[in-house]
Amino acid sequence: MKRQQAFFDTGNKMLKGGLHCHTTVSDGDGTPEEVIRLHKENGYDFLALTDHRIYNFKNYAEDVDITIIPGTEYDRTFEKGKGFRCFHQVCIGPDDETNGYKHGEELPRCEYNTQEEFQAFLDEAHAKNNLTIYCHPQWSSTPPRYFDKLKGNFAMEIWNSGCAIECNMDTDNGMYWDELLGQGQLIYAVATDDGHAMYQHCKGWVMVNAENNVKSILSALKNGEFYSSCGPEIKDFYVDDQGFAHVECSPCKEVVFCCDMKPSRKVVSKGEPVTSAVYDLKDDYKYIRIYVEDFEGRRAWANPIFLD
Repeated sequence: MKRQQAFFDTGNKMLKGGLHCHTTVSDGDGTPEEVIRLHKENGYDFLALTDHRIYNFKNYAEDVDITIIPGTEYDRTFEKGKGFRCFHQVCIGPDDETNGYKHGEELPRCEYNTQEEFQAFLDEAHAKNNLTIYCHPQWSSTPPRYFDKLKGNFAMEIWNSGCAIECNMDTDNGMYWDELLGQGQLIYAVATDDGHAMYQHCKGWVMVNAENNVKSILSALKNGEFYSSCGPEIKDFYVDDQGFAHVECSPCKEVVFCCDMKPSRKVVSKGEPVTSAVYDLKDDYKYIRIYVEDFEGRRAWANPIFLD
């Protein structure tokens, strides 16, 4: 049996977390304290305040019991003219001296015009013990051919609330994700808010199988021990020894099985909500991933199980 690692029985609570949001420190509408309190009210266990090019370690609402993941968002625009393309990266890292960035540090703007040049920034972030996430590829006008050579991102955004609400973009980047996975890249996917306006917050999150401290959460994220959601719950996802993929979830409209070079397959509600699904992987699958969709159109995505 191969179980997706988010669903290993570790004894840990599944923690709800936000990995990408903005405050008045850069271009968000809410103060850091307001943004933290809003997330706590919505059941978040941890949160990264990722203001543009300004690194944060601080919990600005000291009386609120929430784990702050240190982080920032770095951006670089290229191909300006009648439109634009840009690289945006969320960086998250440790809360101790092993983090090469400091609280309040401003990241300098540098000239990067290709992904090969932009790799220099990623190398620096990784050398400073930060994990990196590739952000909103649709909004950035960067399909995979513009970022598929970037090395070291543990994840890309599958959902971005701000882009979804304002532009109907980055609502499900599964095709981009499958293109990278089909190339043999090990990369996970996260749902984030990228909240600037207050109404954009708390619409997309990750559920992480970890202890509630920065070190454990970062380790779990790096190892894919999480799933992403905009509402539904995924309770289990595994492939048994006979080659059947199994999913258990909160009541949903459908469960969809996805892979590169294979048509997607779905199990659909026929009167009663779907709470479990099974799919026979008859063909030669390199990996299998799933998402579930509830009756309000909200989705949750599990990271892949690699079979090859």
